[in-house]
Amino acid sequence: MLQSHKIGEMPAPPRFRDLIGPSFILLGLGLGSGEVILWPYLASNYGLGIIWGAILGLTFQFFMNMEIERYALTRGESIFVGFARRLKWAPVWFIFSTLAGFVWPGIIAASAKLVGTIFGIADTHFIAIGMLILIGVILTLGPILYKTMERFTMVLIGIGVPALFLFVMYFARPSDWQALFSGIFNFGYLPAGIPIASFLAAFAFSGAGGNLNLAQSYYIKEKGYGMGKFGGRITSILTGKAEEISLTGTKFEMNGENISRFKKWWGLINREHFIVFWLTGAVSICLLALLAFSTTYGKGLSSGISFVIEEALVIGTPLFLVLTGLMLFSTQMTVMDATSRIMSENLLILKESKWSPKTLPKIYYSFLWAQILLGIIIFLAGLTEPLALLVLAAVINAAAMFVHIGATILLNKLTLEKPIAPGWGRVGIMAAAFAFFGYFLIKTILVYI
Repeated sequence: MLQSHKIGEMPAPPRFRDLIGPSFILLGLGLGSGEVILWPYLASNYGLGIIWGAILGLTFQFFMNMEIERYALTRGESIFVGFARRLKWAPVWFIFSTLAGFVWPGIIAASAKLVGTIFGIADTHFIAIGMLILIGVILTLGPILYKTMERFTMVLIGIGVPALFLFVMYFARPSDWQALFSGIFNFGYLPAGIPIASFLAAFAFSGAGGNLNLAQSYYIKEKGYGMGKFGGRITSILTGKAEEISLTGTKFEMNGENISRFKKWWGLINREHFIVFWLTGAVSICLLALLAFSTTYGKGLSSGISFVIEEALVIGTPLFLVLTGLMLFSTQMTVMDATSRIMSENLLILKESKWSPKTLPKIYYSFLWAQILLGIIIFLAGLTEPLALLVLAAVINAAAMFVHIGATILLNKLTLEKPIAPGWGRVGIMAAAFAFFGYFLIKTILVYI
């Protein structure tokens, strides 16, 4: 039985600049799948008329993420604990769906293929294996896990997005820009012959995707948002100083001062997430899709991620391959951090009567290295095609998103007090996202049946 919430005071909100960080990690989760590969792949082969799907998917994820943040902000615990309070066996689903959706290392396979192209190496699965081990080393040696992820993603995005803008400004023609802006407002358009699974995969990965969105509750908790201030952080079992970790959270009384502070927090974190996640994400997707369209459209590059290599040949510098390879590496590292967090905490919830929360770092690192081992086995078994692995993972993750969208809005509407619960406008947007994912998921299943 999970412990009841403690009672505390909602902390006063800090300056806006002190909030910045968690949304960069979530943005980094999407860079290597939807932004770098899937939407540019579709633009390269089917044009920019489908880019409305990227903007809609990103918009849906903005509202999903904010509802996930709402729960952690007001309860000081991850949303998975909230789910488990309502449904005892919810952790089993989240462990299974997270492992099934992200055990396929398509992102690092793509990164290795680009690195191999730079050095003229055709067989890249050993490069991918080396990258997986390097990810494990970085995450294991970083003293405070959250700070390691925040700094890594902020630096990479700070370099990557301006560099992409310069590439696009040089290569995109006025007609290409016109096609992009037309595609943003071309709602509902799907060109003949577009694989519905690939479109669903790109839509699901317009941002983080799958259960990764739910990991935002960890990042804002460890950043110290709201009641998350009282929760503690995961630190390295080798180099970090252990912190007191609480599985269950702290809520605040519904008095005027606490509600006023909540509203100030809510306004600040909505602004932070809009600027960092939605706006930067939309710019990144559009720039990468536009660059792929300007350099490779019409060349019939439907095999794997060959369009990225062709882009680099047109651009005339290996710098583009280096940049995209680093983005993919960063994304795979962020994915492995998030999935290890999700599975370790959900296992701890199942065993909370026997295991202490102080064991969470050990469980986390056990899941991290287990995933690395599974990835190595997959590569040694010969499953090395990046795009196929990504599409498979994304379809599984679309199903996971369908479940957690509905579960999140029910949790917040039924368990949060009225002054801090979502209004009907946000509930309506979440319901639309739920219906959209359900429709495309059923359509994809029917196509393949």
